[in-house]
Amino acid sequence: MKRRWKISIGLGACLLLAACAVVGIDAADRAYPPPLENATITSREVLDADGQLLRAFATPQGRWRLKTSVGDVDPRFLNMLVAYEDRRFYEHGGIDVMAIGRAALQLLTNGRIVSGASTLSMQVARLIEPRETRSFSAKLLQVVRAMQIERRLTKQQILDLYLTHAPYGGNLEGVRAASLAWFGKEPKRLTVAEAALLVALPQSPEMRRPDRKLQVALAARERVLTRPAVVEVTGEGEAERAANDPVPRQRQQLPAYAAHLAEAAIRREPKAQDYRSTLKRNIQQKLEEVAREASAKLAPKVSLAMVMADATTGQIVGEVGSADYFDAGRSGWIDMTRVLRSPGSTLKPFIYGLAFEQGLVSQETMIEDRPADFFGYRPKNFDMTYQGDVTVRQALQLSLNVPAVRLLDAVGPSRLMIRFRRADVRPVLPANEAPGLAIGLGGVGITLKDLVQSYAALANGGQPVRLGNGIDEKPAVLDNEALLEPQAIWNVTDILSDVLPPTGSRRLGIAYKTGTSYGYRDAWSVGYDGRYVLGVWVGRPDNGAVPGIAGYMTAAPILFEAFARSGVAITPHPPAPAGAVRLSQSDLPIGQRRFAMTASGLVRSSLGGGIREAAPQIVYPPEGAKVDLGALSGEISPLVLKLQGGRPPFRWLANGKPLSDLSRRRTNEWLPEGAGFSTLTVIDAAGRAATVRVFVE
Repeated sequence: MKRRWKISIGLGACLLLAACAVVGIDAADRAYPPPLENATITSREVLDADGQLLRAFATPQGRWRLKTSVGDVDPRFLNMLVAYEDRRFYEHGGIDVMAIGRAALQLLTNGRIVSGASTLSMQVARLIEPRETRSFSAKLLQVVRAMQIERRLTKQQILDLYLTHAPYGGNLEGVRAASLAWFGKEPKRLTVAEAALLVALPQSPEMRRPDRKLQVALAARERVLTRPAVVEVTGEGEAERAANDPVPRQRQQLPAYAAHLAEAAIRREPKAQDYRSTLKRNIQQKLEEVAREASAKLAPKVSLAMVMADATTGQIVGEVGSADYFDAGRSGWIDMTRVLRSPGSTLKPFIYGLAFEQGLVSQETMIEDRPADFFGYRPKNFDMTYQGDVTVRQALQLSLNVPAVRLLDAVGPSRLMIRFRRADVRPVLPANEAPGLAIGLGGVGITLKDLVQSYAALANGGQPVRLGNGIDEKPAVLDNEALLEPQAIWNVTDILSDVLPPTGSRRLGIAYKTGTSYGYRDAWSVGYDGRYVLGVWVGRPDNGAVPGIAGYMTAAPILFEAFARSGVAITPHPPAPAGAVRLSQSDLPIGQRRFAMTASGLVRSSLGGGIREAAPQIVYPPEGAKVDLGALSGEISPLVLKLQGGRPPFRWLANGKPLSDLSRRRTNEWLPEGAGFSTLTVIDAAGRAATVRVFVE
């Protein structure tokens, strides 16, 4: 009885001091404001394009404290929390006098503490200004702080602080961190059982940790569920149903995706708190899963990287810098999406596109795949064999080296490099070297990101896009001239769409190309549908050789698996544009049935390799001319075409489409379909060609 009397006196003193605190709150408030700045220290977060958490970083004190607001959690959890912890939360000004009186009466009656009287505001005060000891003075300060907080913040803001700082065991603080760690999901939608456990844990977070004290956690959850005030919120019968739900036995890791992108973001903006990226978490998660599974089949020092982008916007939606950021054996900390490497044969589609654009070849044009000498440069095929005469379509699908170099010799390496600049891509040449034929087989340096950016123009109908960096560098559809004309892109895509998928992979409706660099150092595969582009690189970060790797056998299976599991719906390639036709060889103009041309436009003899007479030359319209034919007014006049030299008969093509029958005249007429850039080509009887680009107004 004597002990009860002392306790009663202590509680009475608390009430008296609390009343005094209310009277003198203005003076105390001004002299000693609450340290609300402590509440601003939260974990830095990297978010995806939809605001989902990709990666979080612990606070300087090693806490997982994710900023949380009322709108981030299930309303049912909030109702259960207030009902259990502070029924009059929305009515009092920081302290609940009725709760204090009830607690005192229960103490006098039972001789022990039956229920507490701490309000949510008082708990917030304790969380932002923790005390080592539980003393009378500490409790009094907590009361004062609670009233100060109530004067400064709204009820929702107070709840936000509680939801962010409440302890949940170990280094977990806040409802979001707890929900992700215990349930593997954001607290936006919780079951009644999950909500009850999250209400119970902060009262004794270490004693009730479900991964260590399962039975204690179950009992604490049951107390919440059976509290009459909580039953009023959840409804009759919910406690019984929720009691059958299991309690998590293991703490899960918080989301940890896009490690390289997250680290790069923090290096660029070290003071920022949140980083919004263009990535899609569901895509990123699947790409990382594929990378992790694929790396298990690779040699210990071999890494891989992937970039997936939306070709219509330039947004990177998935990016994997290495198979495992923490794998030191694979140098996992190196972001291989940004490292210059030899692209192997992956630039060949752009060579063929230029040849199509200039009217030098059609898909069924025959081209030689035999040993050749280009002024001392002697390219060889990957398998060291030759196919003889093949069609251009077959040459690209089989990725034959000699035909690609023949075409590059005709279109010119410098012109190819200029086209890459339209896509804002600048492959790096060896020091002090001019563009040469070797670039067609990988004799330049290019990053995976830039390679994907180049292919994005193919997927986007020729319109170049600039990929962002996933965080602060904004992607953009470039206001540049088209990388290639639509007819050329259609031809390239039509060919690459029909390449057989790698063994064990199913067709997906994508066009793709593979490449292997010299010395088996890099294996590549890049694929695209009508919207998305995905690039895959495999190799050693130290540029060491990896015997046996190849684009088709190593990188392509990863490409198909990643594309299939990414979750994106395959967008069909656009239909053939006007003027794009796939003619049989018998229907081709005589000059397009066999390719045998050099960079100067001279015909190379198929027998001895000697050079004969000069090619034809278009003298009107000149290259790059702007011609006013009344296209803007709607009544287009024909354009007169003139040429010199060459051997008749002549075949004229506009944007790859034959204009009329063969003619022996050196003049012709062309009626454009509309305004804009067009390519005009003439081919003589010997197969020699000349091309100009004009702009019709």
